Amino acid sequence: MSTQVDPRGPRFAAGVTSAVLVAVLVTGWWPLLAAQAVVFALGGFAGLRLSPYSALYRAVVAPRLAPTAEREDAAPVRFAQTVGFGFAVVGVLGYVFEVTALGAVATALALVAALLNAVFGFCLGCEAYLLINRLSIKQRKVGTAR
Repeated sequence: MSTQVDPRGPRFAAGVTSAVLVAVLVTGWWPLLAAQAVVFALGGFAGLRLSPYSALYRAVVAPRLAPTAEREDAAPVRFAQTVGFGFAVVGVLGYVFEVTALGAVATALALVAALLNAVFGFCLGCEAYLLINRLSIKQRKVGTAR
């Protein structure tokens, strides 16, 4: 059985992530992007419950919201966090090795994905996860009568 999450939590996290990524783009301060990469890594590799933004949502935001029965699978969200980690690492490497354009472009792409989720509730990484699963050979064999 897969883990289910309140869909408002990832959207909140996307909003915080967007603010962090805007700060990185404005300042070019790569340690902040490295910290965001750690947040992405925790959410993607260790689980959403260990992400600091998820903990912040559970402790501060969720108690102030009306309860919801709506839940979504955590796997696509974790995949999106992993993709975000990849972009953040590329961005950090770009800034560290003074290929600022690479750092800025990688950060901007991560920002676009985070903003899509925060503003419109459209999780680009989650959609990629679902598309990859639909196109995978393993998935086609499961449940297909031959």
